[in-house]
Amino acid sequence: MTDRDGGYVPPGDYALEKEIARRLRDQIAPAPVGMARYPPVFLLRLGLLLGVLWGVAVLLPNRFLHPDNLHITVALGLLGLWRFGWWFNHALRSDSYRRMIWPERREQAARVWASGWRPRRLHIQMTTYREERAITRLVLLSILSQIRRERVPTSIWIGTGSAEDELNIREMVQTHAADIPDDLAEVIFVRQNQPGKRMAIGLILRGISRHDVEADDLVIFMDGDAVYGPDVLEKTLSMFGADPELQALTTDEEVMCFGPGWIEKWLTMRFAQRRLAMESHAVSDRVLTLTGRFSVFRARHIIDPQFIRTIEADHLDHWLWGRFRFLSGDDKSTWYHLLTKRAKMTYVPDACVYTIEIIKGSGLQRMVENFRRWSGNMLRNGSRAIALGPAVVPPFIWWCVVDQRIAMWTMMVSPILAIYGTILDPLYATNVFLWVIASRLFLSAWLWRYARVPDLSWPFILYFNQLINSGVKIYMLFHLAKQKWFNRGGQAVGQRKSRMDAVRDHIALFQLVTSVMAFATFLGIYAGVLPRPF
Repeated sequence: MTDRDGGYVPPGDYALEKEIARRLRDQIAPAPVGMARYPPVFLLRLGLLLGVLWGVAVLLPNRFLHPDNLHITVALGLLGLWRFGWWFNHALRSDSYRRMIWPERREQAARVWASGWRPRRLHIQMTTYREERAITRLVLLSILSQIRRERVPTSIWIGTGSAEDELNIREMVQTHAADIPDDLAEVIFVRQNQPGKRMAIGLILRGISRHDVEADDLVIFMDGDAVYGPDVLEKTLSMFGADPELQALTTDEEVMCFGPGWIEKWLTMRFAQRRLAMESHAVSDRVLTLTGRFSVFRARHIIDPQFIRTIEADHLDHWLWGRFRFLSGDDKSTWYHLLTKRAKMTYVPDACVYTIEIIKGSGLQRMVENFRRWSGNMLRNGSRAIALGPAVVPPFIWWCVVDQRIAMWTMMVSPILAIYGTILDPLYATNVFLWVIASRLFLSAWLWRYARVPDLSWPFILYFNQLINSGVKIYMLFHLAKQKWFNRGGQAVGQRKSRMDAVRDHIALFQLVTSVMAFATFLGIYAGVLPRPF
């Protein structure tokens, strides 16, 4: 069912749970390997697309090398070599991690687990806010079934915002965990008395720190819509037994989306990109985020009062916006705290957590708002991570954070120069369009290796994703205090409330407009469309 905006309207609890369970079975089933991953229909369509691109390339006059456009082509070519070279550096590192580094680590962890090692105690920290009953039930079933099998003493700490959530969860636990003894699994509710996910997590962590906890106990941070895949507890907890230096890890994720079809394709592509990037980062024993969907920490960090206060009240001091607190991005806060401690982190590619996304309302609006949240969290934390320097942060990871701030501008160079080139020569746009599709098809073909099912829409979605993401990042760079979050009641921070807020908004808008105009003017002068000032 869809609403008037094209968003998804969930059916009854039973029907939704049945559909999620069906999709989950399909996701967990072994994926085809080799050429079996590419159905004949897909190969036929791919062949047609390649044929069209080849035909257009042969028939179109080559305007790239025309003397009037050559300087633009050189700039685009050099920029492309840099950006594609950096991307394939990630790809090679990812292959190295998956083929050479990870198998040995998995073998070591499996031996430790088989020998009988278990953490003394596991604490699971989960927040939920008016979640669909069907989703909550499947999440709890996935947790309880693995606790029952692995026999790891566990405390499940659930942060709630209402008595109704607690009643529903209590009924589910009583129904499905009656055979699990209390000393093996206990459920503890923490009702938040202040709004926001960060405060809910902070209350839980304060409860854990006063509970039966020791420094080498393990703590899982997870969301209330994350369903465990097979053997997640065994595959993640065993890593800490095999590596005493490991302080935190995050896992693979897959998405089950209920909403517009193109949003599901976009999210699936994003998770394929995530796998490649995470494997590349893990070569340096760090990651760029300890994902809030599912990450595991040693308890010594969790019971640190500074860590807890960071989660609750992380903030930034800005020359224009003053001191403002972060609304979301708790995963970036935990990451930054461990980064300052030079803590070893890793990525577990063979443990998967399934995220359930229900898109209500406009899919495009949800996409933009997600980008605003992700980009804002990245920019707010990126500046202080860069300030730590490559002496604290491994040089490759440090440069990855720097590159995030550069890439949002370099991505906009090609479309702007393409527009200027078209002004000089109308046929130039056709050559650029052909290059965009061909290059993104090449990148997508590499990303298909990280997906269960290849999708021919990815080249188009990939470029659209890059443009929208860069545009939102540039906007957020000048509006760091502006924060919105559709989840947990549609929270917002940094909205205009006073005359001074209005002044700040106008200053930020002036900075944004002048920076973008200066950027476009410089490119216009280089392209020869605008006159030189001297």
